[in-house]
Amino acid sequence: MNLELKREPSTADCTFGKLYVDGVYQCETLEDVVREVKIKGETAIPAGRYRIIVNHSQRFGKDMPLLLNVPGFEGIRIHSGNIAADTEGCILVGTTRSDVGILNSRVAFNELFQDMLDALNVGEQIWIEIG
Repeated sequence: MNLELKREPSTADCTFGKLYVDGVYQCETLEDVVREVKIKGETAIPAGRYRIIVNHSQRFGKDMPLLLNVPGFEGIRIHSGNIAADTEGCILVGTTRSDVGILNSRVAFNELFQDMLDALNVGEQIWIEIG
C-alpha cells in the first residue's frame, strides 16, 4: 500500500494537505508548520518516504499507525484530531477542511486504518511519501 501526502504551503498555524492511497484521493490532512529549524511539538516532519507499521501506542492505549525512521522525530503517528494543537508532529486526517482545521477526523481515521489493516493482513507493506 502506498500513501502520498501532498502538502500545501504552511499557514502561520498549520499545514494542510491531501492524502492519496494507491493514487486515489482518501482524505484531508493537517500537520504542524513546516519549518527549517525544529520547534518541539510545533514542527511537521521532514518530507520524505517512510515505512508505516501498526503497533500499540502507549499514549492512545490502542494499536495505531507509526511512521518509522523519521529524522529528528520519534513516535510519529497518523491519528484523529481537528486542529494544530491536536498534533505534535503527527499527521491528522479528516474528511473535510474548515478555516482552522479538519472535520470528521474519526470517520476519516477509521476508514484509513481499516484499509491499512486489510493491506497488512494480506502481507503488504505500507509506505508514505510526503512532499
